[in-house]
Amino acid sequence: MSSAKVYLIPCFLHETATQTIPAYVLDAVKECQVFFVENERSARRYLKVLWKEMVIDDYTWVTIHKAEDAVRNQFRQHLKAGRTIGIISEAGCPGVADPGQILAGLAHEANAVVKPLTGPSALLLALMGSGMNGQQFQFVGYLPIDTGHRFKAIREIEAASALKQCTQIFIETPYRNNQLLEALLKGCQPNTRICVATDLTSTTEFIQTKTVAEWKKGVPDLHKRPTVFCLLAGSR
Repeated sequence: MSSAKVYLIPCFLHETATQTIPAYVLDAVKECQVFFVENERSARRYLKVLWKEMVIDDYTWVTIHKAEDAVRNQFRQHLKAGRTIGIISEAGCPGVADPGQILAGLAHEANAVVKPLTGPSALLLALMGSGMNGQQFQFVGYLPIDTGHRFKAIREIEAASALKQCTQIFIETPYRNNQLLEALLKGCQPNTRICVATDLTSTTEFIQTKTVAEWKKGVPDLHKRPTVFCLLAGSR
């Protein structure tokens, strides 16, 4: 085994929800020498919330972006040097719908120790709160922006859900949430259930599951509010 260690460090989903981060995360942060982060500014701010005495400039910081070749090479060099590395995504858990997964894969190739830490995952919280099938589920990421392609994708995930009663989980850029919900209500069958999980862990948290027919009676405003959508097709 390599002497290098990689911590996958969870981040809060909302900056006021610091209680969602377990105490042992701070212990891991104090071990790290290098941080690979999705957004350096917000990661620095987050760690200062966890550890006010932290001297930010004592650490090496690398922005992940999409884990391009230059980032991968830097990561490999730190692994080779036996350093303890922390990976922090913009929100939630690194490696889940996040470029941190690529770095975790490189750590395994180098026989480094990989330590995922418990923290809030918007995808799992939405699934837990949805009342939908938690035995079979699929995260499909972002749906297409183009209208035609989007409706095609909606029909495909609804059909896949109906086939195996599999919960389909997906997200959208917050300023396009309303358009996505509108497309879902137009493109899905009336008895398909849709869960809208918004502002998770914050004081304005909203989680509600209704059929398409029920949602059409009253649609929430989701503009610029971080939201996870879950879909489960009804029987036909």
